[in-house]
Amino acid sequence: MPTPPAASRPLEGLPLLRLMHLVSPALPIGAFAYSQGLEGAVERGWIADEHDLLAWLCGLLRHPLRHQDAPVLLRLHAAWDADDLDAVARWNAWLYACRETRELRAEDQHLGHALARLLAGLGVAGAEPWCAGGTRACFATLFALAAVRWQVAPQAAAQGYLWAWAENQVTAATRLLPLGQSATQRILAALLPEIAACAAAAGALPDDELGASAPGLALASAGHETQYSRLFRS
Repeated sequence: MPTPPAASRPLEGLPLLRLMHLVSPALPIGAFAYSQGLEGAVERGWIADEHDLLAWLCGLLRHPLRHQDAPVLLRLHAAWDADDLDAVARWNAWLYACRETRELRAEDQHLGHALARLLAGLGVAGAEPWCAGGTRACFATLFALAAVRWQVAPQAAAQGYLWAWAENQVTAATRLLPLGQSATQRILAALLPEIAACAAAAGALPDDELGASAPGLALASAGHETQYSRLFRS
């Protein structure tokens, strides 16, 4: 029986453990300080309960994450794997240009630089040049670098990236809404098939179908910049 290609094999052993390390909420990159516009949406009254939050997160998974972040992450994974630094720089710049507000750009850069410094400290080859404050280092760019160096397959990397996003969003929501632990677990459980579908669809998306607009997210994020009382930096 022929051996399946590495990209399609189940993730196990050290690569699986490294992916778990990479998506852990304990990763010291400061993601807990950001809500990605969620706080602005709550302030506007768009999200008030468990049902609203699930609808908001599903909408983001089905549109900007499916047509923007996840497919670009896969392209960055391929570029790092091929040692194509021009492609890495191109897709990094493309993703940065998709951030529609000052806070979303600042968040992506902060997390990207923090992950670059962490990876450099762990001896991950290629991370050091992205540590400088003047560079535009998107979080997905460094996440893809870690996935390649740690032999995490593309689809597994995309699923892990999306799970980390979802978990951070739900954790932020618990500080903004009266959500109990059971409610947060129901939301995360409901997001699992959405995450799997998002990662699978992203892998089949051609370049000319990349890109998505999320006007509600942009408005919530822009309004958050001048919001009087805030818990989060975005």
